[in-house]
Amino acid sequence: MTDATYTYASASAVEQRANALGLTLAHHTELEEVNAVPCFFWGRVVEPYLTAKCLTTVAKTVRSRFALTAQDFAAMRDPIVTAGNEQVRFEGFSSCNGVYARLDILPKGLDGEFLASGTTNVDFNEPMINALNNVKNNENMLLSMGQKEVSISTDNAKVTEKKVTLPQRWIKGLTSVQHYLAEMDLVFEINQLQALQLFQTLPKGTLKNDLFVVQRAAKTMFSPLQSGKSVRVGSAHRLRLMESLLPHVQKVQIYQSEDTEACAWVLTLGQLRLVMAFSAHAYRGFSGEGKALQFLLEEVPMEWVYGLNNTLRANEYFDPTLLAIENDIAFSSADALTANLSSMGMLGYDLVQRQHFFRRLPFKLERILSLNPRLKNAKKLVAANDIQVTDRREGYIQARVKGTGGVFHTVILEGDASRCTCEWFTDHQGKRGLCKHVLAVKMSI
Repeated sequence: MTDATYTYASASAVEQRANALGLTLAHHTELEEVNAVPCFFWGRVVEPYLTAKCLTTVAKTVRSRFALTAQDFAAMRDPIVTAGNEQVRFEGFSSCNGVYARLDILPKGLDGEFLASGTTNVDFNEPMINALNNVKNNENMLLSMGQKEVSISTDNAKVTEKKVTLPQRWIKGLTSVQHYLAEMDLVFEINQLQALQLFQTLPKGTLKNDLFVVQRAAKTMFSPLQSGKSVRVGSAHRLRLMESLLPHVQKVQIYQSEDTEACAWVLTLGQLRLVMAFSAHAYRGFSGEGKALQFLLEEVPMEWVYGLNNTLRANEYFDPTLLAIENDIAFSSADALTANLSSMGMLGYDLVQRQHFFRRLPFKLERILSLNPRLKNAKKLVAANDIQVTDRREGYIQARVKGTGGVFHTVILEGDASRCTCEWFTDHQGKRGLCKHVLAVKMSI
């Protein structure tokens, strides 16, 4: 599977217009009907200075690499933006895919008109980022996604085109990160002063060992030792992406997933909310976690997926219970649909609202559906009858599953736990999703 390469018809720009700065973000998607939308939003940003700083943080994240070598690191990646439901969300991953950043500009942070809703990629180029760094708090700033005006190219006019590569691991990362977010619990909530004091205890340099956010004598700090209520942070030097925003926050909320394999930090800055999620370590990208695979075992009719993709608005909150009631379908089927949409990256998760929100991804559904090789290999094992159940009793199943090269692996399902004798399970102990052999057994029973 190759990465997606596309071209912007023009470049994003920050321009002086009368008494205001104009921030125009060029966009592009694989969906022709969305690509034809000239503009998603046109209006004024209420908090220009903070918005510019947060956008710079998102840009800094997508330019960062914490595990790749310089040879592996390609050009900067452009974020995804979802406009609709009176708000705008910018999302992106670090190049190594281990850090996820999302800026939510809330309804009161915008003063303008939503001309269309949808999800698209936007051009974050060097001149635009340099201009954002110079935005002052007393300036007016106009924001538009796409071009509001019609541009005509002539012999005297030059159109800048920029080719952008969107890596498949970004798309796969979107299918994993919201599963982590949806199961996270709030552990700490601290104010601005406490956040500044916390980061003073963050060791300098690149950190290879885990650190823990702990509280001692009502003081929040980083510690190499876990004690009491805590949040585990792997490769904690990645947290410095947020450091420049700390003097401007009202509060910072720190969340942790149930398995402690990921954490998220939510920064509230007026009418802006920045979400930063971090994988267990710098060398572990969200795209390789495979956390979504177990949710795809129960298939749902694809016409449901296509139907919702055509009817739901971008950023609209997704309520599976209401969906089941309004469409007279079983609650279990609505839950399965939620899991499948999440696993395709079509649902994001709002930690503060504790709800999924819809995003119509700027990629063709065929591309999204092709991104789970472990699941496809498991289906092949089932279709080829390469699974032999050797022991079945209450709460316990043992099976032999054919592996690569004719080797057979033993799979044991005991209650909610599963294990396999394959190399994948030996290496990861179930922490990076189910192996294809366990998936195949679960499908076949």
